Amino acid sequence: MLIETARYELPPEGITLLGYIVRRMHKTEWLVKASALLVEGKTAQALEHSAVYAASSSTSYGRAYYQPQFNRIGEIVSEADPITGAIITARLDSSSPHYNISYEAIMPNRDIFRGSETITGTTVGLRGLGMPAPSKFTFTSSDYTAEFTGIITSELALSLIGNTRIRAYGFLNLKDSAGNTGRLDLNRLGDMAIQINDTPVTHHAITKITWMNTQLPAPQPA
Repeated sequence: MLIETARYELPPEGITLLGYIVRRMHKTEWLVKASALLVEGKTAQALEHSAVYAASSSTSYGRAYYQPQFNRIGEIVSEADPITGAIITARLDSSSPHYNISYEAIMPNRDIFRGSETITGTTVGLRGLGMPAPSKFTFTSSDYTAEFTGIITSELALSLIGNTRIRAYGFLNLKDSAGNTGRLDLNRLGDMAIQINDTPVTHHAITKITWMNTQLPAPQPA
């Protein structure tokens, strides 16, 4: 059973689309872990942990309480991650013919995660309404760089009793400046399978990653 994780991203007082994306990215503990692994020279594990962040920061799981308010083109929203102090910023670059959104997380140690996604429209399927978002991310820490590209589809699972759920699925291809390569696959239950080089597949769960964040009080704007 999925644990509710969307309440923090969709607070009762309402939020804009960019505000929702910024809240969604408040999981930068994974980038802290990646940086620590780089200090130890464990580049493959750093690629894995930064990939977990790339996927988890692109998704929400739980009840779809409401649709966020749309922002104006060029509008920017910024807010600090209350766990790490990272400054998260998102910008709406365009809304026609597709929504193009760019964002970044600047860590206290100056590591930087940047990304962009294009919401290409809505698809209708037996499992719900899908919003595929071709995405590209980079994580830079000193002279180390990791890149992630793929498609993450957010999906609204409709309900006749008014309990519409939000979830996601998709994949990311991974590579870094140390020569590591791999792939991340995400399913609708919030489970991630990651393979780096020829090592055994490792597993992570977005529902476990974000559970702590749903319990936090609302952070103050940066």
